[in-house]
Amino acid sequence: MLTAQQIEKLDWKKVDNLMPVIVQHAVSGTVLMMGYMNQEALNATQESGKITFFSRTKQRLWTKGESSGHFLNLVDIYPDCDNDTLLALVNPIGPTCHTGTESCFAPAQTEWGFLYQLEQLLASRKNAPPTSSYTARLYASGTKRIAQKVGEEGIETALAATVNDREELTSEAADLVYHLLVLLQDQDLDLSCIIRQLQKRHTAKE
Repeated sequence: MLTAQQIEKLDWKKVDNLMPVIVQHAVSGTVLMMGYMNQEALNATQESGKITFFSRTKQRLWTKGESSGHFLNLVDIYPDCDNDTLLALVNPIGPTCHTGTESCFAPAQTEWGFLYQLEQLLASRKNAPPTSSYTARLYASGTKRIAQKVGEEGIETALAATVNDREELTSEAADLVYHLLVLLQDQDLDLSCIIRQLQKRHTAKE
């Protein structure tokens, strides 16, 4: 959250008391939308933990999701180098755009954003009927079988690298990542847990 010192440095005069706010998915990195905050909206956002804008059309404070329930839960918020724009990292509840898409800038999507969406899709199939998809059948086969597939794909990935077959390596690595994501979901883990562990190790070595 913004500290009192950071808030004091914000250049409200430069932006006529309406600060542009870029809203970004805290996990996937997808840019979800852009809006404006006055000082009251910023205070409300930090106090409630839900993104609140000043609506220029309604001429009042507007909490994103107040009607739809599709709130943007604040993770953190940062000023830019000129203190005249804010970046809000959020965990969205449902689609952000009124058209039903994840982002108001759809179909723009980062490659890492696709990986997050794939993870969400795999999670949604954990309790699906085994006949509905290969992923559902894999979950139904149990942890031992899923782990075995990860081992098999890991070996095939390594073998492809030893013979310098880049096309085969790419294909086998994709299979490995897919099955690893399924295994993590089977164990109620996700990529965020892995990233945090990597960050912890990186910080410890500095």
